[in-house]
Amino acid sequence: MDLQFTPQETGFRREVREFLLANIPAGIRQKVLEERHLTYEEIVLSHRILNAAGYAVPHWPLEWGGRDWSPIQRAILMEEIERNGVPNPLAFNVALVGPLIAAFGTPAQQRRFLPAIANLDLWFCQGFSEPGSGSDLASLSTRAVREGDFYRVNGQKLWTTFANRADWMFALVRTDPAAKRQKGISFLLIDMKSPGITVRPIGTIDGRHEVNEVFCADVLVPAENLIGEENKGWDYAKSLLGRERVSIAHLGLCRRRLERVRRVATQQRVGDGTLWDDANFRRKVVAAEVALKALEITQFRVLASQAGGATRLDPMTSILKIKGSELQQLATQLLLDAVGPAAVGAAGESDDWLSAVAPAYFGYRKVSIFGGSNEIQRNILAKSILGLP
Repeated sequence: MDLQFTPQETGFRREVREFLLANIPAGIRQKVLEERHLTYEEIVLSHRILNAAGYAVPHWPLEWGGRDWSPIQRAILMEEIERNGVPNPLAFNVALVGPLIAAFGTPAQQRRFLPAIANLDLWFCQGFSEPGSGSDLASLSTRAVREGDFYRVNGQKLWTTFANRADWMFALVRTDPAAKRQKGISFLLIDMKSPGITVRPIGTIDGRHEVNEVFCADVLVPAENLIGEENKGWDYAKSLLGRERVSIAHLGLCRRRLERVRRVATQQRVGDGTLWDDANFRRKVVAAEVALKALEITQFRVLASQAGGATRLDPMTSILKIKGSELQQLATQLLLDAVGPAAVGAAGESDDWLSAVAPAYFGYRKVSIFGGSNEIQRNILAKSILGLP
């Protein structure tokens, strides 16, 4: 496998970077670079600018706005988005539910939802986890009982990111309680304005409100909102979760954070020198950069298999999830170490990058859990690669 970019790929990177810097408002990019909170309006504006240029859903089928790009080009796009402070297109829309509807939805569902999903005219959230059904997702208990042209849904979803902002939720529900756990699950699209839905916020340790509890009490969902076949939802969810694991790696974000760690360390005075003069600290940063390079090579291996026409989910996506989340956490730890006590004093007291250092450290403790916990990913690797029972 050739790890060098071709002249065409290098030119493509330059083209993407120039577009992002010229078209995404500088104020939005600055807030992302400083890891400060974006408003709803800023997220939607950025997403729609990307979509108008064909940058939001390049991996979709051409008929629904996709681009005939290679997996390498799509990876370059995502890295440039993250390195240049551009908000990622909403993953729930473009990486998860959109491709699934394109693959398994009816023509009517595709016409109704895909253009709105691509342009963020509809904001989706993911209704998977439940109390007692997180990593063991197949144990979910939210019921959907068919009653004529509707499903009556009852149950609770937990840790639902952006449910407070979402227009719709794509949810796994149990439609056949007598079947084996994975065999009785279906995939439904649920309008969040439906009577019977209650959203309750969950405050997180980083001081933000993004995750929520969602309660469904006799919610009537039109049967036409069933994606694919009834009781086949688990099969659809497995392909969706594989895409989520790849997107969680966030190489561009890790690289951007480690670059900031270097800058801060060379400016932070310690005794007669700087923090960068501390060989122990310098060793930690360089080790993280080496690990990031190894992860990048692993990502290219996964992309190369996709370019070669592989149809099965590559188990190496679990490696991307594990190492990507660990590196994100390490980068926030190194930045917190570099800033020191000033980060605690700045949290909530200023409106610059320093105020986001401590919240980012606390907030990124969760990335090794969502998208399938790292412990579950190690089990997947043990079975699929090492052949363990």
